[in-house]
Amino acid sequence: MKSVITTVVGSADSASRFPSSSDMESVQGSIQRAAARLEAAEKLAGNYDQVAQEAVDAVYSQYPNGATGRQPRKCATEGKEKCKRDFVHYLRLINYCLVTGGTGPLDELAINGQKEVYKALSIDAGTYVAGFAHIRSRGCAPRDMSAQALTAYNQLLDYVINSLG
Repeated sequence: MKSVITTVVGSADSASRFPSSSDMESVQGSIQRAAARLEAAEKLAGNYDQVAQEAVDAVYSQYPNGATGRQPRKCATEGKEKCKRDFVHYLRLINYCLVTGGTGPLDELAINGQKEVYKALSIDAGTYVAGFAHIRSRGCAPRDMSAQALTAYNQLLDYVINSLG
């Protein structure tokens, strides 16, 4: 999995050099932000289902059929369950990214090829964008987590939203 440390070391290694001082500063910054990332990961880990359900509710309030693609889902219950399953999957990967400090888990296990899959299934990625945008706008510091933790969490939500857009 990609993290700041593996990226820095790999980049320096491929250039046949030792990591530079700016490389080391990047690693140090990542380590300093680790406490906030771990706080966000801990809060998220205890609330996957609740957060995913809020996203599903937001999607289905904006798109009553649950999809804006060519073939809206016929069965609202089945569609909601599958939608929630997908949100939980993304949230677990976001949690993993918070722990590792990089986007590798999302890149490797969700983002690569996602547009092709959604197109093949006639699912508009806009439905997921709506759900993640709702999750992002719902977060509040200090109610949910510290400002630093919320920033780390929101950065990964933005990463997912941009990859889907």
